Amino acid sequence: MHVTVEVDRLAARPPRYLALLEVMTLSMAMSPSPPSSLPAAAGDVSAPHEHEGTGPRALADYPVPPPREILDAAGELLRALAAPVRIAIVLQLRESHRCVHELVDALGVPQPLVSQHLRILKAAGVVAGERSGREVLYRLADHHLAHIVVDAVAHASEDTP
Repeated sequence: MHVTVEVDRLAARPPRYLALLEVMTLSMAMSPSPPSSLPAAAGDVSAPHEHEGTGPRALADYPVPPPREILDAAGELLRALAAPVRIAIVLQLRESHRCVHELVDALGVPQPLVSQHLRILKAAGVVAGERSGREVLYRLADHHLAHIVVDAVAHASEDTP
């Protein structure tokens, strides 16, 4: 897959979207989404699953509309995901952990561009990296993020002839 993208100037922001993920998790559990046309990957992180420990807050626990801090966090999360290369990175990490050169090869974009997008995703708490020898292996920090991206791609492909 080759992706052409304009480099956007999203300022790195600290992750503040955990409460948003709780709301989205419950929302997805309450209203099952239509089956995705995207193939399921090995170790599919988009499959329904339960959280250990404390569960997500019920949607009824939030006033309508949700508090401003939740809306701000939602905006930050969606901005962090709002670039074709970052969407492609999340889809790649949905399949397995990857190092930068594997992402470069899979996406067909220059290494500095992949590194820049990984920095934005990491600053937003979307991905995490672990050093493995001389390389850093990147993974999704929260598997619910794969739902957001897969649903967005599936929705976009519905309108594509």
